[in-house]
Amino acid sequence: MPDKKCRECGSPIVGRADKKFCTDQCRSTHYNRLNSDVSSYVRNVNNALRKNRRILDELNPGGKIKVPAVWLKEKGFDFRYHTAIYKARDGVVYYYCYEQGYLPIEKNYFLLVLKQDFIV
Repeated sequence: MPDKKCRECGSPIVGRADKKFCTDQCRSTHYNRLNSDVSSYVRNVNNALRKNRRILDELNPGGKIKVPAVWLKEKGFDFRYHTAIYKARDGVVYYYCYEQGYLPIEKNYFLLVLKQDFIV
């Protein structure tokens, strides 16, 4: 049987016949490198979603409030990222970052809402 080499560093592998890496470190390094492009994008999107949720949560402690758009912009809210869109029967479109929602209303104002079915 030919000597097997580690997929990451090329060192000889000792042990089980189906082993692909010489150490856990090589295994982790290999898969981290493979997933790094996707992971950095996903990490950036998740960070933006968490930040948006934090901003909405901070501005809406009572569950429903009307706020000027400038408050969201000043805190760094990124309107490109949300987790859900809900279209009400009357055609009004709410955007959600997890349980925290917002609705564009009159010029330069937003209605912030808390989605009740998320509350435990």
